[in-house]
Amino acid sequence: MSRAVLSLGSNLGDRLAFLELALDAVRPALVAVSSVYETKAWGVEDQPDFLNAVCLVDDPARDHWAWLRTGQAAEKAAGRVRELRWGPRTLDVDVVTVDGVTSDDPELLLPHPGTPDRASVLVPWVEIAPDAVLPGHGPIAELLGARPAAEVATVRRTDLELR
Repeated sequence: MSRAVLSLGSNLGDRLAFLELALDAVRPALVAVSSVYETKAWGVEDQPDFLNAVCLVDDPARDHWAWLRTGQAAEKAAGRVRELRWGPRTLDVDVVTVDGVTSDDPELLLPHPGTPDRASVLVPWVEIAPDAVLPGHGPIAELLGARPAAEVATVRRTDLELR
C-alpha cells in the first residue's frame, strides 16, 4: 500500500479548475479531499491569494517517486512555469508524506519541509485526517495547535467545492 498526503495550491488563472486538474490526476487513488481554503501567499507575499486543499491518496502501485512524478505531470498540464521560488503558480502539488518514508534527496524531501510551520497545509489536512502524524514531527493536530492563532485565522475556508 502506498498512502500519500498531497498539498494542492493555485494562485493564477482559474484556481479551482487547476485544483480539480490535480485531483483528476490522482483518481481513482483519491481517498479524501479537504474543503477549499484561501490563504495569503507565503515566501513571496506580493502575489494573488492561493486556493489550497489537501488530499489523501492510496495506490499500491505507486511509491513516493511515482507520487512526485504524478504531481509534476499535473503541474505541467496546468502550464506551471517555475520562474521564482515561492512565486505565483497555476498549480503546486507537494508530496507532504508517503507511508512514513523519509528522504533527504534534494528532488524529493520527505516529509515535505516546512509542513509543521504551514497552517495552509495543516488546517485542511487535520480536517480530513485529524489523527494523522507527520513523521519526525508528531501529530498534526498538535502541530496546528502550536501555530499562532493569528496565522491559523488567515486560512479561510471557502464555499468552493472540489469534485
